[in-house]
Amino acid sequence: MKKKIFLAAIFMVLMAAACKKGGVLEQVKTTDLTEESTFADSARTMQFLTRIYTDIGFSADPKRFTDAGSGVGIYTLGDEVESSLLAASAFNIIFQTGAISALNVPKDAWEKTYANIRRVNILLSHLSTIPLSQRLKDRIAGEARFLRAWYYFILIKHYGGVPLVGDVVYGATDPVSGKRATYEECVNYIESECDAAALALPLVQTGLDFGRITKGAALALKSRLLLYAASPLFNGRADMDGVLGYPNADPARWSKAAKAALDVISLNQYSLYELAGGLGFQKVFTLRKNSEYILAAMAGNNRTLEAMWDPATRTGSGNAMPYQELVDAFGTINGKPITEDLKSPGNPTGYDPTNPYVNRDPRFNWSILYNEAPRLNTSKTVTPVFTYAGAAQDGFNFTKTGYYLRKMLDDNTIASSTSSATERCFPLIRYAEILLNYAEASNEAGDTQTAYTQLKAIRKRAGILAGPEDDYGLAEGLTKEGMRTVIQNERRVELAIEEHRYWDVRRWKIAENVSNKTLHGMKITRLGTGTPATYTYELINIRTPAFVAPKYYLWPIPQGEVNKSAELMQNPGW
Repeated sequence: MKKKIFLAAIFMVLMAAACKKGGVLEQVKTTDLTEESTFADSARTMQFLTRIYTDIGFSADPKRFTDAGSGVGIYTLGDEVESSLLAASAFNIIFQTGAISALNVPKDAWEKTYANIRRVNILLSHLSTIPLSQRLKDRIAGEARFLRAWYYFILIKHYGGVPLVGDVVYGATDPVSGKRATYEECVNYIESECDAAALALPLVQTGLDFGRITKGAALALKSRLLLYAASPLFNGRADMDGVLGYPNADPARWSKAAKAALDVISLNQYSLYELAGGLGFQKVFTLRKNSEYILAAMAGNNRTLEAMWDPATRTGSGNAMPYQELVDAFGTINGKPITEDLKSPGNPTGYDPTNPYVNRDPRFNWSILYNEAPRLNTSKTVTPVFTYAGAAQDGFNFTKTGYYLRKMLDDNTIASSTSSATERCFPLIRYAEILLNYAEASNEAGDTQTAYTQLKAIRKRAGILAGPEDDYGLAEGLTKEGMRTVIQNERRVELAIEEHRYWDVRRWKIAENVSNKTLHGMKITRLGTGTPATYTYELINIRTPAFVAPKYYLWPIPQGEVNKSAELMQNPGW
């Protein structure tokens, strides 16, 4: 941590730079605002709180890592998506090739989090004297404490245990300890902040307050926190005296995580957004208000993802191209893996390798733009996107993998549209995640039947066929290990591109097995010019990522921060 931490800037105020005395511009005092005058004013206090909200989605931001004016998200660092950014200095390449180090690691996970934690502490230190009603003060305290917990959780998923500063606001010359708290201390602190926030916050925020933190968001963060804490990466890790995890592996932590998820469910405030044929899975991402979002990064009407992910014929940059491994993770409409559910005279809805994009889990159609996938065009009609080799603008090699991202795109707009935009806000916590948290934690605690129930609900909403036994493709009598495999894949397809897969394979401690494998694309060749078109499909190598266990399970703390405190221990191997 920095030895010198300066007062947070009031986000509505820009301090003008001044020239030397006697220059063209004399130094001008542009504002009388101070910390005291800011919190003596109710409106400025709310602006200060809003500033803390503005970074809430940075970790999951699809444009988190930028290079040459373009941006990509954490989904390009793992086995989900190949990026169009290929410069050696691009963060996705640095991670994928194993060139990451404490000297070039992104600093945002350390700097943005601690900057906002300090802002929370400043706000809370003035709360008693702010000219607001006690009811509103209590709500502000609840929101602020949630945000502090949120930023601490981002820290510990990147680094393990980190320094806890409590409510202290350090001055510019105050000595700041860099001693890292244990992982258990961090979890206990974040959990207590979530509990305190939940007590202070309403179930819903309405009107101008819509989008602010609710009781459900506080409990949902607790659910995610305890799920991570129960997972193999952290549940039984003795190195660095408990800084990186619990020294003792305790299976009871799964039961605690299951209860935390059930607490969210029991609010009866949320539900999966369902429409016929699985359309709810697509539509939910385009609605600002829906029954499923528990927490979102609020935004005005936009075409952000359309501009990033749509192919060139739809006026997008097509900068995110799903790997074949993600494509193959989507099963059939019968809810079964494509390797186990082949099409036959007796099974007309099975997988057909010669026509691989039909009869698939409907979430596939809403997540992946594949060859001949329908998509709105510049003429405001829906026509196929062609990704076969040689297809103009969108084809191979314009897409390196044979695919583009489709998830969250609005059916009614494209990047160049001047008459329409989507009210989409990027999801940070969805109710579907809570059900999957409950399924995973229950299964690991020995309650496989509860896991069945949650997965059936998820698959029903997805539009998967129930089947004659109403099992939605789930095999009977799954063991804990068998159910674990199903849950891990269900999270992969349901939560794809939402900042889960990268962290899931780490907390499960399977990254050393899945993140060293060659990732593939599909080269599609059209045969002749007849109608309907016929194609051949050739699996091609895209890249083989580098994952060095165990050090790659956690990020290195930026070396510049480590250099500022002899007490701040670097993560092992970095």
